[in-house]
Amino acid sequence: MTAKIPSLLTESAHTAATLGTQNLRMGYGQRIIIESLDLSIPQGQVTAIVGPNGCGKSTLLAGLSRLQKPLGGAVLLNGQAINSLPSREVARLLALLPQDATAPDGLTVSELIRFGRQPHQGLLRQWSEHDQAVVQAALEVADLVDLADRPLESMSGGQRQRAWIAMAIAQDTPLLLLDEPTSALDLGHQIEVFELIRQLAQAGKTVVMVVHDLSSACRYADHLIAMKQGKIVDQGPPAAIVTSDLVETLYGVRCTLMQDPHSGTPVIAGVSLVKR
Repeated sequence: MTAKIPSLLTESAHTAATLGTQNLRMGYGQRIIIESLDLSIPQGQVTAIVGPNGCGKSTLLAGLSRLQKPLGGAVLLNGQAINSLPSREVARLLALLPQDATAPDGLTVSELIRFGRQPHQGLLRQWSEHDQAVVQAALEVADLVDLADRPLESMSGGQRQRAWIAMAIAQDTPLLLLDEPTSALDLGHQIEVFELIRQLAQAGKTVVMVVHDLSSACRYADHLIAMKQGKIVDQGPPAAIVTSDLVETLYGVRCTLMQDPHSGTPVIAGVSLVKR
């Protein structure tokens, strides 16, 4: 995934697309995960949502993407409640890569990526040479050209993850939401995916991702949202908000913070559990 992103994959990057929440309430049945959350996602930046397991990261992302309906309040897309907007309009503005994406047996990589173009189809606009060029470009930036005709089930977990990322890129939306985009990848491909995400933001896209590794979040995100028990503990640029106290609040561990000599971002080291 080291290829430079061609302009036809970022045509929608400068389309107006604001995303936020107002008094958001999310949960499952009687269990409330998120309560009274107000949030505004910075445009044209990479935002990483971090925090311990069960803190509400993926639940928040599900609400932001309209995958899950709020119990109260609203997710606002361009100032309007996202659940009130037509599905096709949302799909042209926002792409989601969920944590456990599944596809029918026998589907090939290129067929999966083609699905990313569906929001751009209609009665008056059928499949075009431009759509095919977008699919080919997505295959190239995801380093999947040689695997285009392979069924997804015959591929490694990392290869499948890259195919799903390529599909989200092919959708070409100004907003891109990713739930643990590097969870199935080895270290080399993790770095490639994160650098690809940086390129997308530099081209004007707004990216929101759930990330478990705090050091990676600090290195590749412009903006951090630190969550615990469904609430935002702190948010802002990583270098401004990540302290040893914040790490202890989030994860219950003590640590030493160092500065990455290349990126200048915080790196967590010397981690030990807090005795309770």
